[in-house]
Amino acid sequence: MTDDQAPPAPDAFEANRRYLGSVAYRLLGSFTDAEDVLQDAWLRWQAADRSAVTDPRAFLTTVVTRLCYDQLGSARARREAYYGEWLPEPAVTYADVPDTPAELAERGESVSLALLAVLEQLSPAERAAFVLHDVFAVGFEEIGSSLDRSPDAARQLASRARRRVKDGRRPGGGTDRAEHRQAVEAFAAATTRGDILALMEVLDPDVVWHSDGGGIVRAAVRPIHGADRVARTVTGLIAKWFTPDIATGPALVNGEPGLVWYDLPTGTVGGVLAFTVADGRITEAYVVVNPEKLGRISPVTAP
Repeated sequence: MTDDQAPPAPDAFEANRRYLGSVAYRLLGSFTDAEDVLQDAWLRWQAADRSAVTDPRAFLTTVVTRLCYDQLGSARARREAYYGEWLPEPAVTYADVPDTPAELAERGESVSLALLAVLEQLSPAERAAFVLHDVFAVGFEEIGSSLDRSPDAARQLASRARRRVKDGRRPGGGTDRAEHRQAVEAFAAATTRGDILALMEVLDPDVVWHSDGGGIVRAAVRPIHGADRVARTVTGLIAKWFTPDIATGPALVNGEPGLVWYDLPTGTVGGVLAFTVADGRITEAYVVVNPEKLGRISPVTAP
């Protein structure tokens, strides 16, 4: 194939779409909001003077960051008025395959559902600085440009965000994958049997159960604390709602072992569970049952 016959180079926006979507999702915790941002960013890219853009990826990162920054202010107001506890939309996959270097560059470091929930406590500027630097390894000069701050101010934002994230996280996270999966499997086995004693064995005494039904599906309005209360809540839910038409399967939820349950006749996903694990026990559980946050998730191919 000659140079004249070579296919045209992909548009810079399309070439970076997956990366930009990953940035927007981690900044907003919502795929729906992230897609809105990408659409707006694409329109701005079409209107941009391309001849003045020396680094399209950096330019597009700045555009997406600023759009997300603007959205975070209004999103905070919406989430404060949300019925019950607001949790991020889960990202679910079923193949436990390590990311390639190219995938890591596009998607950044994995961010658990628990970490995304903690990021809700940060200011928009802190969240942007933390995500861009700690997740995507963007330099402080570029972050400062995106936020209209100096590089030193961007560095201070990221440092402050890092401290707040550390203070806001409960024990768990960063656990060996095999240990994490073993705890999730023990949880699944205990709930399937309705064995409250076995369930309490895998729950940390100070475990916290978070759930998000969005006022559409019944869920606890506030977090539930303590192994005894969580175990009784879970066994009660299993006894009341789980029928032979409900199947539960393992999944990777935001890159970590979790569970998905779905309705066999319809193939509709009914809930996603993510966990943090420390010393072989579950310290936090995040349960998303709001159907508006599950529509993009496909069930496993076999029960």
